[in-house]
Amino acid sequence: MIAVLTGDIINSKDHKANKWLPILKQALSRYGEVPSDWEIYRGDSFQLRTTPEQALEAAIYLKASIKQVRHLDVRIAIGLGEQDYHADKITESNGTAFVRSGTCFENLKKQTLALQSDNEAFDSPLNLMLQLACLTMDNWLPAASQIVKVSLEHPEANQKELAALLDKSQSTISEALLRAGFDEVQKMMHFYTTQLTLV
Repeated sequence: MIAVLTGDIINSKDHKANKWLPILKQALSRYGEVPSDWEIYRGDSFQLRTTPEQALEAAIYLKASIKQVRHLDVRIAIGLGEQDYHADKITESNGTAFVRSGTCFENLKKQTLALQSDNEAFDSPLNLMLQLACLTMDNWLPAASQIVKVSLEHPEANQKELAALLDKSQSTISEALLRAGFDEVQKMMHFYTTQLTLV
């Protein structure tokens, strides 16, 4: 089983591409190689193939990365399933994971993050959690987004170490992570991985 993330940048037209494109490329390259694992197409759309275990973290990492630029955000749909056809380019590969990711993306509307597998008992509670989490995550400001991004890059680091990495005070880190609801986001990511056995 694989996970496919289909996404695009919200408000990309209001910013020069050189402001957000390098950030997007850096974030995607954390999870694989271009063009076999990820590609950017149609200017501001992207697709990423990763493991089901990493999929939600990847989506949140992409969100934190892009939200370092004020007024930018991402819409991401996660599809869980199989890959039947392997092409050199991810955008030409196929399988149930790709179909579910595409269908889920088309149904996003105002929501910025959702997932689809073949199990409603898995999808339903997690999509509700994602909807609630996005009430906070959609409002992350650039400073908090940067701290969340670095926290995801260094999962073993404590707040003191994060403060040293970012050249900020420990209290700044602590307040930003609290405002970002990072503890709850981590609990949701952990819950997601424990539920993957259902898929």
